[in-house]
Amino acid sequence: MNEQKQDPQELLLQTDEELHNLAAMHHELEDRLHTLTAKHYLSEPEHLEEVTLKKRKLQLKDRMEDILRRHRQGQGSPMPSVPQGPAVRPHART
Repeated sequence: MNEQKQDPQELLLQTDEELHNLAAMHHELEDRLHTLTAKHYLSEPEHLEEVTLKKRKLQLKDRMEDILRRHRQGQGSPMPSVPQGPAVRPHART
């Protein structure tokens, strides 16, 4: 009767290889960033690395969120398809 309910995101981390790899890379970048921010002074190359790490972490986070969003949409009720470009509208007369 002691059934463990697993968070869908955690389950997906275990079953989706791409999401798992992205999360691992995100964690590695977080560790390196923590090491840099613990320093009292950053050299110019270290500062550049810090900025680059933050950008790469955001990119990874965005990709992970895309995977989670696609999974939620696939698991939930079917959503109507949304056109991916600008809507075509007839020309208005002026």
